[in-house]
Amino acid sequence: MAELVYNKDGRLLFTKEMKKEYTLLMPQMLPIHFGMMKSCLELEGFKVDMLTTEHRNIVDTGLKYVHNDTCYPALLVIGQLIDAVQSGKYDVHKIALLITQTGGGCRASNYIHLLRKALKKANLEFVPVISVNLSGLEKNPGFSLSLPLIPKLAFSMLYGDAIMLAANRCRPYEVNPGQTDAVVQQCQQKLINDFKNGKGLSRKAYKQELEYILQCFDSIEITDEQKPKVGIVGEIYVKFSSLGNNNLEKFLVAEGAEPVVPGLIDFMIFKVNNRVVDVELYGGKAVKRIVAGALQKFFEMLQRDYIEIVKRHPRYTAPEPFSHMQKLIKGYLGYGNKMGEGWLLTGEMLDLIHSGVNNIVCTQPFGCLPNHIVGKGMIRRLKDDYPDSNIVAIDYDPGATKINQENRIKLMLANASRNKRKQETEAQHEMAHVN
Repeated sequence: MAELVYNKDGRLLFTKEMKKEYTLLMPQMLPIHFGMMKSCLELEGFKVDMLTTEHRNIVDTGLKYVHNDTCYPALLVIGQLIDAVQSGKYDVHKIALLITQTGGGCRASNYIHLLRKALKKANLEFVPVISVNLSGLEKNPGFSLSLPLIPKLAFSMLYGDAIMLAANRCRPYEVNPGQTDAVVQQCQQKLINDFKNGKGLSRKAYKQELEYILQCFDSIEITDEQKPKVGIVGEIYVKFSSLGNNNLEKFLVAEGAEPVVPGLIDFMIFKVNNRVVDVELYGGKAVKRIVAGALQKFFEMLQRDYIEIVKRHPRYTAPEPFSHMQKLIKGYLGYGNKMGEGWLLTGEMLDLIHSGVNNIVCTQPFGCLPNHIVGKGMIRRLKDDYPDSNIVAIDYDPGATKINQENRIKLMLANASRNKRKQETEAQHEMAHVN
């Protein structure tokens, strides 16, 4: 068994010896994106297990080992990790926990410290916790984001957006149930095989892979129904994670709706753009602005490529570029509003409304004050400016019952159906008047 090594501050390190013996446990936020990221880590020689558990004991474990005033996503992530460690499925002396750390002003910087505190409380402090970050916050001899790994992880997120967009468009209408999920698996496997062979990581290859993905989904036979489209926005974990939002996408499909989920690429650009805005608003080194600006332009270039290719396939609705959202948000929130999802959350709601998706579920996790301000706090203003918007804020916390959440969403869907009938009636009257 690998020897436990601590740094000068007393932090348990993940060593090179551990890489050979240990299994890394990682929480899941986006099934497609994180599934590909897991495979990328495995290509680097790591043993990885992505946690997909969703039972009630995760919440109970989080409540037991994390302060109950901690935000709901932190409680879920830490609860899921400790629940896995205590499940008996793993040798607790040969596992390590993988968690992201941003260095920002939100809980994403504090998860790792809360997790270590929880492990100590559970007498599991010998389990290493690995920080995944690009800021050099914590380093481990046995784990690093190497130059070959970083582009694979970045492109995994970009390809994940394309697969998610196409899957959400096809799944509610598929003639052969399960075909969409099979195509998702097919595309993921093809991309990972390409990564393994050094392919799919250039701009030219990126365009080719996107074309392949959309062609695969084009082959799925779908009905010509017109179901109400429902946008999903909110705090990033609860917005994307089925554990966090009680399988919201699956519920919407079961209720006869088509989920529309803004991709991860806008959040990536938003986080990079924050570095540019920081220098513009508060001053700082010009080199920081130049580097961040160059990275933003690179991501925006890839986003434009993505939009261009989606537009070639009439089945799908292409998203608008990040710059479009920046224009929409003017007059609502300032660009310096960046804690949590910041102005991006309101921007996503505006973008959905402008694209014809008036029905929106805004996911509100307990303990995320910035999200409540830019989410629930902006709904009244949006409804004043866009009377046809049909937005419902759903609270997710340890005490919220699934049935109450679903009943509120059903009410929103009932309003959507009523608005649709009203619009159809008005269109018929207008047509009759013209004739």
